[in-house]
Amino acid sequence: MNTTTITTTKATGVIKPKVVTVTLNPALDLTGSLDSLSLGTVNVVNKGSLHPAGKGVNVAKVLAELGADVTVTGLLGADNQEPFCQLFEEIGATDKFIRVKGASRINVKLVESMGKVSDINFPGVAVSQDDINRFEQTLFELAETHDVFVIAGSLPAGITPELCADWIARLHQEGKKVLFDSSKAALVAGFSKNPWLVKPNDEELAQWAGRELTTEHDFTEVAEQLAEQGIANVVVSLGADGVMWLNNEGWLRSQPPKMQVVSTVGAGDTLVAGMCWGHINKWSKQETLRFATALSALAVSQVGVGVEDINAVNAMKERVTISGCVLASTNELDNSINNVKC
Repeated sequence: MNTTTITTTKATGVIKPKVVTVTLNPALDLTGSLDSLSLGTVNVVNKGSLHPAGKGVNVAKVLAELGADVTVTGLLGADNQEPFCQLFEEIGATDKFIRVKGASRINVKLVESMGKVSDINFPGVAVSQDDINRFEQTLFELAETHDVFVIAGSLPAGITPELCADWIARLHQEGKKVLFDSSKAALVAGFSKNPWLVKPNDEELAQWAGRELTTEHDFTEVAEQLAEQGIANVVVSLGADGVMWLNNEGWLRSQPPKMQVVSTVGAGDTLVAGMCWGHINKWSKQETLRFATALSALAVSQVGVGVEDINAVNAMKERVTISGCVLASTNELDNSINNVKC
């Protein structure tokens, strides 16, 4: 078993690896914990919090706490920007968000004691052409000095899936590594431009395929179609069943230990952050997947997004099982890791 201890570069004086995170539709997450949710009646929340979120913001928080030099950008409502400003200052992120008229949306997340989460997502701000022009200018100015971009989350009114996909294509053409994580029409359009890494879950993979996927063979088959299309890294998140990752080295599969689930909010974003952290530190594929899986597994055992204890991550990654996978299209075993089927 690999016993490498993961440390962060935070506050060590080491030059930090640089990342830009893009959140086009950030939100304030109003999270409440309760025993169980009953529709049509009064529900009493045991504990609540209001904090800045959105998939890209979550990724930025995790990366910054690991020790990355993070620049955050996107479109942020001016009317309720203060919590975001405070967060960016706390984590040491460079704030390049474009302020737009109105307030960023509020998303309500109700977490039941058994780990079930119910989301109530409000609409975000409507952005103007001037907002879009200012954002584009900022994005491609950042591309002059940065090589890694994480574009994550939904799109606000005024930004079409095709426009977002065009940004991915332009960054790709300029040689940038784009990690892309979205859903619905934005996912389909974005995937068509071959970002460097995508992280669909089982439902999102089925959405792209346009058909129901019921077995892991189905998942590998569709993931291989994405790889053949030109996506360098296809990372399929299977929740408690782990992660499958296909790139030019073949398939790799991780399995975390069984966790006591407190909340799944932000676990996928944490996985993206872990994959990004491994890449910018030039880790091996095995070490990157082991670390990202451990980081994501710990995320479900807490309320809120972030790295609570790097020592716990180091301990958890030693409990993550890594194996090879059967290739769906060839039915041949990838022997680069172990002769173990997914």
